[in-house]
Amino acid sequence: MDIKSRRQPSLVISLIPIAVLIAGLISIVIFLGADAVQQMSHGVLLAAAAVSAAIAFFYCRRPLRAMSTGMRKSATQVLPTLPILLMIATVSATWMLSGVVPTLISYGLELLAPKAFLVTACATCAVISVLSGSSWTTIATIGVAFMGIGTVWGYNPAWTAGAIISGAYFGDKVSPLSDTTVLASSTCGVNLFTHIRYLMWTSIPSMTVALVVFGIAGLFTDINDSQQSHLMVDQLSGIFNLTPWCLIIPAATVALIVLRLNTALTLAISTAMGIAGIFIFQPSVLNMLEGSGETSAIGHVMTIIHLLVTETSISTGNELLDSLVSTGGMEGMLPTIYLILSAMIFGGALMGSGMLSTITHSIIKRVRKSRSTVLSTVGSGLMLNACTGDQYLSIILNGNLYRNLYRRNGLEQRLLSRSIEDSTSVTSVLIPWNSCGLTQSAVLGVATLHYLPYCIFNIASPMFTLLFAWVGFRIRAVTSRAVA
Repeated sequence: MDIKSRRQPSLVISLIPIAVLIAGLISIVIFLGADAVQQMSHGVLLAAAAVSAAIAFFYCRRPLRAMSTGMRKSATQVLPTLPILLMIATVSATWMLSGVVPTLISYGLELLAPKAFLVTACATCAVISVLSGSSWTTIATIGVAFMGIGTVWGYNPAWTAGAIISGAYFGDKVSPLSDTTVLASSTCGVNLFTHIRYLMWTSIPSMTVALVVFGIAGLFTDINDSQQSHLMVDQLSGIFNLTPWCLIIPAATVALIVLRLNTALTLAISTAMGIAGIFIFQPSVLNMLEGSGETSAIGHVMTIIHLLVTETSISTGNELLDSLVSTGGMEGMLPTIYLILSAMIFGGALMGSGMLSTITHSIIKRVRKSRSTVLSTVGSGLMLNACTGDQYLSIILNGNLYRNLYRRNGLEQRLLSRSIEDSTSVTSVLIPWNSCGLTQSAVLGVATLHYLPYCIFNIASPMFTLLFAWVGFRIRAVTSRAVA
């Protein structure tokens, strides 16, 4: 195709697929409710991607090669997360059936103060996430246990999920072991610890606000009768062997994470330890799962494969407890994977068609002052999270887009790296079709739009970034002196 015959999409044309996406999502919420968003978002994303591709081919005359380049760039960032999702599903299943999660729930019900539960959940997840550098692993392990404790005490699951996510993402953001923190600092050319120190100016106030809100919410929550908690512990102990030896599994997992072992390998080893825990600590559960079927080595192998792959439920006679100890396996993660792939296709179509480039460059060419520069960085981070469906790709694109602009406007690169973290890393979990939002919703069993208003830290972080930019707090022009 003749290069001269191609058209660069205008801003108005480029916004059409995004308008289709927004209109489709709003229609779902109005006619089917917020719960249906994650169930039907893949259709809307694919429709918006088809609109983008049609405009690219027939109006902009973009070659197929350009579209495939965009798809390849999107896939490079998104596809490596899919095996991680499947492994998270296997960790959740084996940790439940090996007694790890039931033991944590039991100890939590006996030792924690009910009114301080949300604060405790948030702070504990923050500490574990700092040590591990992974919000995903923190939420998929200790977060699941906190969800169970909160449910027994009568907390709204959305509040519990919000506290867990707030703590996990705070710890992830300020941890030198976090991949997103390292990525944001390196993309912007900022020393890692300089980046983290500067992050503290917005992260600590945001976390303080979150803890205060969770503390107040706990005080005004009607806690279920303590007898119900004791009854739940008794019922758990009637099914599982609640022994502190079960906690060797999470302790070993945290050690592997701190040692910086590959994430996929860590999750695989954690799953293997969970499987071993079923045989060692929970032989009665294994017998319950196998029923009257084959109990030979082959029968055991088939049972383990079944619980890793498909849904597993244990009947306890208590509906609440049944929901707590049921697992979805890899099969339960498939809807999440379908949606992530749909978001990947949409992001690839926007990049390959040149529409994403048009939108972002239309934003930055209007930016002149520090306030508007930070505002546009935050806005671009939210937009990229929504368009690409992946926080890693959004961080890279946002950093590359604004590096020269910050230099031109005399602003520090650490301001850019902090603005990207505050707007991209922490808000990815708030978007229903982003890989982070999808994963945490699937793991915690709470729809993204339900827990969104209660993720206080994730909402406060970009707010403090914008506030400090507006008043000019800790923002100064670049000098020849190295930034401390």
